[in-house]
Amino acid sequence: MATKKRNKAFMGMAAPLGYVPGLGRGATGFTTRSDIGPARETGDISDERHAPPTKRRDEENDDDDIDLNDSNFDEEFGYGGSLFKNDPYEKDDEEADEIYESIDKRMDEKRRERRERRFQEEVEKYRQERPKIQQQFSDLKRKLADVTVEEWMSVPEVGDVRNKRQRNPRQDKFTPVPDSVIAKAVSATEQTTSIDAREQKYGGFTTPMGMSTPSEEIEMVKIGQARNTLMNMKLKQASDTYSDQTVVDPKGYLTDMQSMLPSYGGDINDVKKARLLLKSVRETNPSHPPAWIASARLEEVVGKVQAARNLIMRGTEHCPKSEDIWLEAARLMPLDLARGVVTHAVRHLPQSVKIWIKAADLEQEPKAKKQVLRRALEQVPNSVRLWKAAVELEEEEDARIMLSRAVECCPASVDLWLALARLETYENARRVLNKAREHIPTDRQIWIMAAKLEEANGNNAMVDRLIDRAVASLTSNMVEINREHWMKDAVECEKAGSVITGQALIRTVIGINIEEEDQLTTWIEDAQSCQSEGAYECARAIFTHARKFHSTKTSLWLEAADFEKKHGTREQYEELLSAAVVSCPKTEVLWLMLAKSKWLAGNVPVARDTLSAGFQANPNSEEIWLAAVKLESENNEYKKAIGLLKKARQNAPTARVYMKSVRLNWCLNDIPAATELLAEALKSYGDFPKLWMMKGQIFAQQGSTGFEPAREAYLEGIKRCPTSIPLWLLLVHLEMEHGQLIKARANLEKARLRNPMTPELWLASVRLEVSAGNIQQAKVMLARGMQECPAAGILWAEAIFMDSRPQRKSKSVDALKKCEHDPHVLMAVSKLFWSERRIDRAREWFNRTIKLETDIGDCWAAFYKFELMHGTEQQQADVKQKCISFEPRHGELWCRIAKDVRNWKLKTGDILELCAAEMPVAD
Repeated sequence: MATKKRNKAFMGMAAPLGYVPGLGRGATGFTTRSDIGPARETGDISDERHAPPTKRRDEENDDDDIDLNDSNFDEEFGYGGSLFKNDPYEKDDEEADEIYESIDKRMDEKRRERRERRFQEEVEKYRQERPKIQQQFSDLKRKLADVTVEEWMSVPEVGDVRNKRQRNPRQDKFTPVPDSVIAKAVSATEQTTSIDAREQKYGGFTTPMGMSTPSEEIEMVKIGQARNTLMNMKLKQASDTYSDQTVVDPKGYLTDMQSMLPSYGGDINDVKKARLLLKSVRETNPSHPPAWIASARLEEVVGKVQAARNLIMRGTEHCPKSEDIWLEAARLMPLDLARGVVTHAVRHLPQSVKIWIKAADLEQEPKAKKQVLRRALEQVPNSVRLWKAAVELEEEEDARIMLSRAVECCPASVDLWLALARLETYENARRVLNKAREHIPTDRQIWIMAAKLEEANGNNAMVDRLIDRAVASLTSNMVEINREHWMKDAVECEKAGSVITGQALIRTVIGINIEEEDQLTTWIEDAQSCQSEGAYECARAIFTHARKFHSTKTSLWLEAADFEKKHGTREQYEELLSAAVVSCPKTEVLWLMLAKSKWLAGNVPVARDTLSAGFQANPNSEEIWLAAVKLESENNEYKKAIGLLKKARQNAPTARVYMKSVRLNWCLNDIPAATELLAEALKSYGDFPKLWMMKGQIFAQQGSTGFEPAREAYLEGIKRCPTSIPLWLLLVHLEMEHGQLIKARANLEKARLRNPMTPELWLASVRLEVSAGNIQQAKVMLARGMQECPAAGILWAEAIFMDSRPQRKSKSVDALKKCEHDPHVLMAVSKLFWSERRIDRAREWFNRTIKLETDIGDCWAAFYKFELMHGTEQQQADVKQKCISFEPRHGELWCRIAKDVRNWKLKTGDILELCAAEMPVAD
């Protein structure tokens, strides 16, 4: 039985690429000429068995034949190239390369983060090692942002360090060429075709002088006249008249040409490039409005206004539905043509609000404006902007009628509702606001307007109810109550005259979203913010509300008292303090403030009662004892004052009580009693330096007989209180007054050793050398002091005026850099401007000084003396009044005059007068 023969699966299929039959059995195969002819494809594998034999090269010559050119370098294989670069690139190779490439990509993804981090670290390290100059000065540049206009103006001018030739460059001088030179140049190139008799006589073309001779004389005057004639003819042609209108004015021709010069100062090549780019954009997309607008503005910038107009008008033809391009065209055109442009724009875009507004702006007469806006409202009745513009042009009655129609067309506009309510009567305004709340239930301004309306008509009781209802209604409508916005509304209400409404807003929202522990701090900050904006009633409402919840907080009462003292009346101030002493009876300062206010008002018995009540609440209080003593002494009740001090020494003995007792007896010229009290006080309070100072001063005022006792008192005080700088200075001044400069210098040296880095001692050393005539030594001491105390303002102020006049300005700049906020430096700079007779700058710097520090009396005295010499009576009175209100207590000259026993009854204004009289004039 015959079996059916089965065929193999690969029979009839194409052989794989590179297959050689019998290769597994040892067959080698062969290739005919037809196999290597044109029929072979370029991608087929070549049979290398029949390839021509290659030339053998010695290994020694391999390196010599390598091409080391940069163009032959390969990043992967180097200069030699791949070993298999001449082999055919098969599909297997392509697949392998893809696999390797995918693996490389994946490995690169894994290492990217680490590589980028390492690269960033290397870059940062490199920048740290080699920073740019710009980076080195970046911190200094940042500081320039904090420089104020005053500081910038106070920077001294930098001198011109160039030499005289660079500072005053000579202008180039151009000398006209003489006519003879021009005639000579013309004759040198002239050719003639005839020979004159002279040339025939001498037998040549050269004259006896050896130079060429022109054929005829050239008259340069005639040439100039001809040139002028030609210019006049051209101007006449240009000024040819047509219908009796001159085209060009010959006289103003050059002036007109000068005025037509473009104002653009940039590179003309940049303009050409920009023009070319914009032209390309226009041609590529002619319906793109910004391209046309940019092109027109470019031409406008370079001064070609007409070209800009032509371009923008072409743009309106290509983009008639663009609002911006019509507005730009109206801007570029003259007034008459702009109206026509806007007319065309309205035809294409009748719903454009901006174009209608532009059309109204182009009209000059109010009546024409009204007509344009009314036509606009016919086309766009729901535009709030158009309604506002139209209402602004109408009278009150017509505006009310228009607003009635406006709120119908635009019921969601709060401004229109509020404007209508302002123009209506009380009853109608209430109806309008009710309708507004129905249409817009989520806006707070309508409720605030209703509260203002009730306040204006005397219904103050309704104001709080309306504000409470407003908060409840807005909360029910899911509106967030923003505390900051409501506070701003309260301030605006007060500025508009609705004080009760503003206070009601404050009371309603002051506690919203505030934690209990943050209430006091937040409310005090809110009150200070209202003060800075001038809303004093809002600040008073905040303080009143805060006192209800924190009535025992002394800081709150002090802040409120300070506010009332500055911005309230005396009655309000005393009423507040009366409530404060009831809530905080243990706070002595509140009792003292209340008693002082009563005393200054002239009500001495009430002041005594106040201090008596304060003493009952705070028994044996030193402050209240001393305040009572001062009250009695100021009112010439010296026996009562002495009796109070005696009781104080018995019940509450302190160093201050003894000091006040000695001071009072000293001022009353009872020296034995003062000396006795001093001896008693020093037994118990020997470490209190002011007692030693008073003992030394009492002996020192006796003249030469009291020198030794005073010196011994100071030395004993220094032993007990070696860190008291005023004691050292009093000892030095005492020795200087009696001519013992060597001892004074030695004592200052001891003082500096025991109290290093004390600028007052260095200043005393400098002044000691100056008084002795040792100016160079004084400068040396000043330099040493500034080296030890680089931020000492009193030393910098002294250094400014110890330098010569040309160097003071640079020294003041250095002082301001080191001690920018030091009052002594600012006062020295003020005096420097004063010495230079720069009155306005000096006054500005004096004001800056007293704003920075109000407790230094020397600054007030210098400022007052400046105004006495250069100011008006009003300016003098202002400075004096401010000084009295601030009551300064410190200052070298101020303390010396104020603490003199002869001036113990003088007021602040009197002390200011004496200090100003003794203040040296800036020179």
